[in-house]
Amino acid sequence: MGIYFLSLGMLFLGALLSIVVSEKWKLKVCTISSLLSTGLILLPALAVIFTGAELGQAIYMSPMVGYVDFKIDALSAFFLTVISIMSFLGVLYANGYMKPYLGKGMNISSHCFFLMMLIASMIMVVTVQSAMFFLIVWEIMSLSSFFLVIFEGEKKEVLNAGIKYLVYMHLSMIFIMLAFVLLDSHCGSLRFVDFVASVKPGSVFADLVFLLAFVGFGIKAGFVPFHNWLPDAHPAAPSHVSGIMSGVMIKTGIYGILRFLLFIGTPSKLISYIVLTIAVVSALYGVLYAITQQDIKRLLAYSSIENIAVIGIGIGVGMLGLAYNNQYLAVLGFAGGILHVLNHSIFKELLFFAAGSTYLKTHTRNIELMGGLIKKMPYTALLFIVGSVAICGIPPFNGFISEFLIYAGMITGIPASSMNLFIILVLAIAALGMVGTMAMLCFTKASGIMFLGNSRGINIDEVSEVPRVMICPMTILAFLAFFVGMFPQYFIILVIMPVSLFIQNPAAMLPLEKLFNITGELSYYFFIFFVFVIALLIIRKVIGLGKKDSVHSTWGCGYNRANDHMQYTASSYANLFISTLKPLFKRVSHIKKPKELFPKEAYYEQEIQDIEEAYIVKPLINWDEKFLTKFERIQNGNIQQYILFGLVFLILAIVGMVYFGG
Repeated sequence: MGIYFLSLGMLFLGALLSIVVSEKWKLKVCTISSLLSTGLILLPALAVIFTGAELGQAIYMSPMVGYVDFKIDALSAFFLTVISIMSFLGVLYANGYMKPYLGKGMNISSHCFFLMMLIASMIMVVTVQSAMFFLIVWEIMSLSSFFLVIFEGEKKEVLNAGIKYLVYMHLSMIFIMLAFVLLDSHCGSLRFVDFVASVKPGSVFADLVFLLAFVGFGIKAGFVPFHNWLPDAHPAAPSHVSGIMSGVMIKTGIYGILRFLLFIGTPSKLISYIVLTIAVVSALYGVLYAITQQDIKRLLAYSSIENIAVIGIGIGVGMLGLAYNNQYLAVLGFAGGILHVLNHSIFKELLFFAAGSTYLKTHTRNIELMGGLIKKMPYTALLFIVGSVAICGIPPFNGFISEFLIYAGMITGIPASSMNLFIILVLAIAALGMVGTMAMLCFTKASGIMFLGNSRGINIDEVSEVPRVMICPMTILAFLAFFVGMFPQYFIILVIMPVSLFIQNPAAMLPLEKLFNITGELSYYFFIFFVFVIALLIIRKVIGLGKKDSVHSTWGCGYNRANDHMQYTASSYANLFISTLKPLFKRVSHIKKPKELFPKEAYYEQEIQDIEEAYIVKPLINWDEKFLTKFERIQNGNIQQYILFGLVFLILAIVGMVYFGG
């Protein structure tokens, strides 16, 4: 564990140095410390993943906290691998993204400090094995990410998003604390190892603890109906922070759910059905609202809800496999869900980084105003398209592999003796298929409207490609998305040990061994397909040599050339599909009608609001504001009145002590 603590030390050192070095060196120092930390943490993490041997150490912190257990088991090792690599790529990308902010009076020091603290706290969250210290580092993670979100806090919408995020994170903390309090009252200990030994699988107590933990960690992960913070916080944060939050941080919620599942052992059927149902609803809800968004980062945020839900579907299927003692269902469900943690972190970081690159050059996140960017930003466009194909689950990219495992698990569970299990799995398969279809609609809209055609509102002549330091991490992520999809058998190995923690019978891991062979065959066919496509492109290039493009006037109606008014807008592209689902949205129209014979300006704009936000969250906030305004008269600035309040409280306290003490 010495290497583990050394890696944390590198991050803390980077955080402190970023405060004292000059502004131009701050991000460079963070990048170096993050690189060193990543290299160090991967050594024990990969050793545990490939050997299964656990590493651990107990450290005495304080009289209140006591001894704190740090342990790297297979589950922690997998999440450490994802967190360290993806966080480093985010810090590397920040070197280019934050360059325009240097010398502008922005607090780069605090940003770098909290960026390092966020990475360090995420690493500790997945390795700490004591409830009290877990809650401490969980809070550090929430606070550090809050300060990163409000980097541009002078903007009202950014500050509102940050406060909303902080409120939701503390709601998450309340439920997690309640789950730990119940476990502590039951077993008289705050150590994770004691929780595992004391909880009776399938009991009402186990169900209650897991439900509390699922709500708490589900808020962090972004499951519906706990998702409202996510579409606001991700667009507000700088793009490298959005990528780390979506690709990595929200996965700590998934880690918490899986860790509590290890505490309770075999889950009850009821709890398993609840998890799968919430995941399916979240997947449909997330992708549906992603389609309606015109802000590219809000689109990606809702897409994160969908992909977290895909992970949840895998976990739910695995839980049903445990509950029904169906080993194939359990192994494939958990394998698909855990592998999708890695896959989603790859393509979602890639998409957020590409979206950040377009924002940096166009100064807008509105898809409706973009268009034709592939001519000026060819590398960014190509990398965004790679991410779009991967997130839609299309082979030969990585999104297909984890969804293939989940589908395989559900299909093997269909011939079950239970009618309830049969029905829920058939519905889940149909829902997951629908989600994939809607994801393709969503990302053909995003990539097509942003990068193809003509510009719709921005001056494209002023746009140029982003620096190499931003292209580099995106290229690495695109390569990973392709490599995992092309050679999945080498990455399924990464989930064998984590999955084995949930499966008591080692012989039950046979499905993964069979899939290893099947995916090896898939890899062979993917490679042939890839070579075929490359050959076609080469032939097309050779045949086209020596030919010049010819331009002719199009016959009829005085047509000259295409312009932006003839193109699909982002709204019109998806309108036919959205119009069939009107009850699921709240539509708000913004209209300026022409009032003159020759009007200078007129427009019609339609905004689609989140129905939960519109009909539940906002009314609650409005009621709360009205209630609190009734107490405004107390804060009138009169010092004498404040002293009177204190005196009255003191008298009541003395009376109470005398009365109850006697």
